[in-house]
Amino acid sequence: MANAKITVNTRLCKGCGLCITACPKKLLELDGGCINDKGYNVMRITDESACSLCANCAITCPDAAITLEKIEE
Repeated sequence: MANAKITVNTRLCKGCGLCITACPKKLLELDGGCINDKGYNVMRITDESACSLCANCAITCPDAAITLEKIEE
């Protein structure tokens, strides 16, 4: 697996859940403890080390709130 850094722009995320559905490994969930200034629960990743960097989440996000970065060791 690739080492990944997934960043969610919490100001842009509206908690629509499309990224959660798009993740083939089911690594994403809505973060019940993080509400943005618009009142939405935002997405978070449960295990970055398991991410394959397929980018389905970023591609699916209608607000371009997700960025992926491969971490080189």
